[in-house]
Amino acid sequence: MKCDKKNMLLYAVTDRMWTGKKTLYEQIEDALKGGITCLQLREKNLDDEKFLEEALKIKSLCNSYNVPLIINDNVDIALKSGADGVHVGQHDMQAENVRKLVGENMIIGVSARTVEQAVLAEKNGADYLGVGAVFNTSTKIDASSVSFRTVSEICKAVSIPVVAIGGISSENILQLSGLGVDGVALVSSIFSAENIEQECKKLRSLSEKMVNG
Repeated sequence: MKCDKKNMLLYAVTDRMWTGKKTLYEQIEDALKGGITCLQLREKNLDDEKFLEEALKIKSLCNSYNVPLIINDNVDIALKSGADGVHVGQHDMQAENVRKLVGENMIIGVSARTVEQAVLAEKNGADYLGVGAVFNTSTKIDASSVSFRTVSEICKAVSIPVVAIGGISSENILQLSGLGVDGVALVSSIFSAENIEQECKKLRSLSEKMVNG
């Protein structure tokens, strides 16, 4: 399945760190109201039964906003929940092996930090790439940064959509203008916001400006 680059414009990645006043479901709904174009459900600490239960609810919510749901790292949950896609890192299953399990209709995203990784991921069947960290990030302490030059070279080397990730906020997003990325993936900038809906509206407008800049 080819991934529409418009879905990469404002790509939200969940993190339970900022739940409390609101549930994760409520936070996601606020983000959807604010105009996110894709949602990645990332759960590192839930068992499969609870993860699937949550994924089914979130899938139904995303459907009502016509926004694709991507499951992070868990092919089994992606298949059972009827998610639109699955995202894998460099240390997870290779894209070609994921494709054998999920068939042709599911979106596969792959994390890449080098041109070589990006080209190989596309060759192996990836539908889009997550490239970063483009800035220092608090959500992935071990994520070393990828230079703007490398991001630009990756965008030129592949024909699939590329989304930048890592430490992106409303303050620095426009620094990515002209690199060729199709959008931004954000964690804390969305889910730690006091008003998630308003922040997403602002970020979407800035992302559109960045992509067209």
